Amino acid sequence: MSIYYQDDAVTLYLGDCLTEHREWLEADVLVTDPPYGIAYESNFNRIKGSQKVGRPIVGDKTPVARSLALSAWGQRPALVFGRWDIPRPAGTRARLIWDRKYHGMGDLTFPWGPSEEEIYVLGSGFRGKRGPNIISSHALMSGDKNRPDHPTPKPIGLMQSLIEKCPAGSIADPFAGSGSTLIAAKALGRKSIGVELDERYCEIAAKRLAQGALDLGGAT
Repeated sequence: MSIYYQDDAVTLYLGDCLTEHREWLEADVLVTDPPYGIAYESNFNRIKGSQKVGRPIVGDKTPVARSLALSAWGQRPALVFGRWDIPRPAGTRARLIWDRKYHGMGDLTFPWGPSEEEIYVLGSGFRGKRGPNIISSHALMSGDKNRPDHPTPKPIGLMQSLIEKCPAGSIADPFAGSGSTLIAAKALGRKSIGVELDERYCEIAAKRLAQGALDLGGAT
């Protein structure tokens, strides 16, 4: 396995970030949405009730991959996505909330549907104008044509708002998925290094990077 995509700002590797490709550890800031143990599988955009669009995330049955990646990263600055019912990473200094502007299914016995995700702040050096820890950014719904074929895509606009307050330097995303972090970093003029284990998602990320995907308003 080697470089899957590369341009002046981005290098994307296909392979395992924990064993095959450790280049991401050379970056300055970690911004990632890792598998953290919920075994999530999207139900969006079923084709006549048969096949789901977007394969399950590899390694998402336990938070082991996230723990190993953060252990390798050490105490350097990081923003890491997670969920309230999964233990937070050790060393978490603060919690941000992504308000997705719509509620998901969740437990249908409750009269409330989940409408947020948590983002954990680790390390130091974050900067920028002080604001609330709740960040609102629309996620595309199941029928939106711009949504990539990935079960947990993140909005480029959201990723940009996070990266803008990160310390200077290059961005690492060892669980690159559909490439939103890499696209957002590139749009902000920052170099980035990504690794993705699933070739299907690596292909999606590479195509989006090559096309200059900048759909800032929705999930990407």
